Amino acid sequence: MEQARRVALITGSAKGLGKMTALSLAALGFDTVLTYVNSRAEAFRLAETIQAAGVRCMAIRADIADSSQIEQLMAEVEREFGGVDILVNNAGPFIRERRLFAEYSLAEIDYLMRGNLLGVMELDYRVLPYMRSRGWGRIIHFGFGHAAEARAWPHRAVYAAAKVGLVSFTKTLAVEEAPFGVTVNMICPGDIRGENKEKGIVDVRHLEDGESPRGRPGSGEDVSRVISFLCQDHSDFITGNIMDISGGLDPIRPLSFSAVRGGAAKH
Repeated sequence: MEQARRVALITGSAKGLGKMTALSLAALGFDTVLTYVNSRAEAFRLAETIQAAGVRCMAIRADIADSSQIEQLMAEVEREFGGVDILVNNAGPFIRERRLFAEYSLAEIDYLMRGNLLGVMELDYRVLPYMRSRGWGRIIHFGFGHAAEARAWPHRAVYAAAKVGLVSFTKTLAVEEAPFGVTVNMICPGDIRGENKEKGIVDVRHLEDGESPRGRPGSGEDVSRVISFLCQDHSDFITGNIMDISGGLDPIRPLSFSAVRGGAAKH
C-alpha cells in the first residue's frame, strides 16, 4: 500500500513569502494547504499551479487571529488530508504606519497579539496530536531580525512584543516536542520588499541595496530554501533555533553600507 504523502499547511500563502514557501514544499512532493484572508483569486491560482505539478493542494480562507476560523480550517484540513505534518506559520498582521504604543486602539493591540502570537500557539496546539501520533513533525514560526535579543523597537511595540514572546515559545516547544520527533524553529526574514518576495536569488543577485551589508536585496527564495531544508528528514537535529535570514541587516537600527563597500573597494 502506498504511503500517504506528508501534508504542509502554510498560512498566509496566497502571495509573497508564503507563496514561495508553498511552491518550494510542493516541489519536494508535499501536499499543500494554502490559507488566505483577502487574496482569494491569487490563492486559487496558486492552488491550480501546484495541482498541475501533480501535488494535491487546496486553498482555504482563514484569519489566524480568529479562533473560530482556526477551528473551521483544521476541521476541513483533517477531513480532506487527515492531518498536518508541516506547519509554517507565515501569516501575521503588521501595521506599517509608525505609532507610539499609546496611539494604538485596544482592538488593534488585540488583533496584532492574536494574529502574531496567540493564534500561532492555537494552531500549533491543534496540529501536535497528529504529529505526535506519526512520530514526525515540523513547525516553523516567523519572526523579525534580532527578535531573539528582545531589544526595544520604538513604534513597533505591539508587533515586537508578540514576536519576542513567540521566540520564547519556539524554544520551549522545541524542547518539549523533541522526544516526539517534532522540530520547532523560527525564521526571521530581512526587509524583503514588494516583488522581491516572489523572486528567486538569481533575480536579485545583481541588484544593489545600500542598506544591506550583503549589498543585494533579499528574495523569497532566500527564505523558502531554508524552510525546505528544515522540513527534510535529516534536519531532525535542528530545533529550537531562531534563524536570521537577512543578509546581515538590522531592521531596528539600519545603517547605510554603500560608503563602507565603496571604501573597501578602494583598498
